[in-house]
Amino acid sequence: MQRLYRSTKDSMIGGVCGGIAERFNWDPSLVRIVVVFLGLITAVVPVFVTYVVAWVIIPERPPEQT
Repeated sequence: MQRLYRSTKDSMIGGVCGGIAERFNWDPSLVRIVVVFLGLITAVVPVFVTYVVAWVIIPERPPEQT
């Protein structure tokens, strides 16, 4: 079973969206667009808080797994 890691190679801010895209084999740009869209719908604060919490909780991908 694959684990969820923050991306080290496809990172814009914290690597959360890139890590989600790598885990589910999706396009990282699509994940980022969905996050921005959700942020606009929910007035930014819930998505921002969720992103920061994910940034803290999700571990960075170990170098040997890149």
